[in-house]
Amino acid sequence: MKTLTLEPIGRDIDVRTSSLLVTALLRESRGRVKQVCGGKGICATCHVRVIAGNERLSPVRDRERRTLSLISGSDGCSRLACQAEVLGDGITVQIPPGIYLEKLADIEALIGRRAEEPLFHPISGNVLVPAGKIITRSVVGTIRDLEVDVVSALSGTQRAI
Repeated sequence: MKTLTLEPIGRDIDVRTSSLLVTALLRESRGRVKQVCGGKGICATCHVRVIAGNERLSPVRDRERRTLSLISGSDGCSRLACQAEVLGDGITVQIPPGIYLEKLADIEALIGRRAEEPLFHPISGNVLVPAGKIITRSVVGTIRDLEVDVVSALSGTQRAI
């Protein structure tokens, strides 16, 4: 077992050696990390920042590198938790603030409210509504593609849900 620190809450959690980082984060993140693509490394919903111990994770592979290059807010500390295997102790992971939308109904229920955190598009990772801004009906028009299965959209074979 390895120990992983989860920020910003400062919580230490145990992770099995060679397990995927996303396994622990799905259990401990209280819904802040998702795995919409099923762990294929093609969506942005498990994007995290590795504050310390990046060298104790498996190396970034081509698919992850391509996906990270498309995510707004991605930097040299960014990883997709579904692609990163835990190899050693002393890893500190920060879950970026914000919520990735999975379906159109997620945002329709929030119209007229102020976004407490940034709202992100699950495919591009682009900020749809910044924190503190009011969520308007115009945002709904920009996310019509959420009416299709996200995994299918990412793989290029869209199907209605």
